[in-house]
Amino acid sequence: MDTISPERRSEIMSRVRSHGTKPEVVVRKLVYGLGYRYRLRCPDVPGKPDLVFKGRKKVVFVHGCFWHRHEGCPNTRTPKSKVNFWRKKFEQNIARDRKVGQELTRAGWKYLIIWECQINDLEWLKKRIVSFLEDTQV
Repeated sequence: MDTISPERRSEIMSRVRSHGTKPEVVVRKLVYGLGYRYRLRCPDVPGKPDLVFKGRKKVVFVHGCFWHRHEGCPNTRTPKSKVNFWRKKFEQNIARDRKVGQELTRAGWKYLIIWECQINDLEWLKKRIVSFLEDTQV
């Protein structure tokens, strides 16, 4: 059972943003500072990625660990109330992410997922982004 009233829960959930989140802004500033230019959430690219590098045919997603279920991450906790609702919601998110990855691959795009918890190590993140964008990773 939820310990918060439906009105309060609605207010809390209305503040959850789908884009422009702190992790996304950190990644955008980092990428821009590295000299790369990108577009935001291009609707013509499958999955509406957070950062789109059209000339390179590459995209970056900045995923929240909670919503997208970053395996092994402490932020990937499951609420204790309405467990069936949350389980279904998370399964749908994972299935959608998988489908988007397949659509991107079929369309010839390469994609990188940056998890919310990974923005804490900016040096590692810089290397990973440059490696992805410069095609030096396998």
